[in-house]
Amino acid sequence: MKFGICTDLAQSALAREQGWDFIEEVVWRLLEGTAEDADWKGADRARSSVLPIRAANQLVIGSIKVTGPDANLDTLQTYMTRVIRRGAEVGMKTLVFGSGGARKVPDGFDPDKARGQVIAFLRMAAPIAHAAGATVVVEPLHRGETNIINTVAEGMSYVWAVNHPGVKCLVDSFHFWTEEEPLDNLRAAMPRIAHVHLADKVGRVAPGKAGSDYRAFFAVLKSGGYTGDLSVEAPPMDLSKEGKETLDFIRRQWREA
Repeated sequence: MKFGICTDLAQSALAREQGWDFIEEVVWRLLEGTAEDADWKGADRARSSVLPIRAANQLVIGSIKVTGPDANLDTLQTYMTRVIRRGAEVGMKTLVFGSGGARKVPDGFDPDKARGQVIAFLRMAAPIAHAAGATVVVEPLHRGETNIINTVAEGMSYVWAVNHPGVKCLVDSFHFWTEEEPLDNLRAAMPRIAHVHLADKVGRVAPGKAGSDYRAFFAVLKSGGYTGDLSVEAPPMDLSKEGKETLDFIRRQWREA
């Protein structure tokens, strides 16, 4: 089991000192899918990291639409081919499709058509990612952030529709608890859960800061045979002040689950 932290790779030395196993970066910051190859400096930045960069989130930037009248699969394919290739170059295995702005369904747009657009996007990306040794993971986001794929149960409907090893599902404790999903939804999804994000429900703060108990959540992951990565994604977190105690907390809760 590897525990990672969502942060700028410039923090990698501090993260390693605290005991973290890897960094999870942001696609727009490191892989820069809209930049031409001659302008991309991410490989040089990645080489400066003292920890592996095993994942990146915010896969599709908000200006490139996955749903709605402005969605263009050719544009998305060009973007994804570039991002996946660059991710492979820096050793990245997991690309997180949260991208609430890119996938948000415009008001008045046919929701069934939007669902078809997301499925077409994932079907396009799946073989490209798989050939590069990577996985695109569908991240359910709560309804306050976007209006499509809000639960693990819904996310899994897309994973099964695509039915390709290049696309699996993510569970984020913050979104999962915010949507008040039952653990049975996670239990049913376990064969295709390939990445985990962690943050407390209240304030999306670092695990342990707002009293959330992860042991029942972790027990489902354990019983489902989960051996993938767990990343803390808590935007208000100050790594220099909270990093070590956060890592100690989640390791202890994982042992006790």
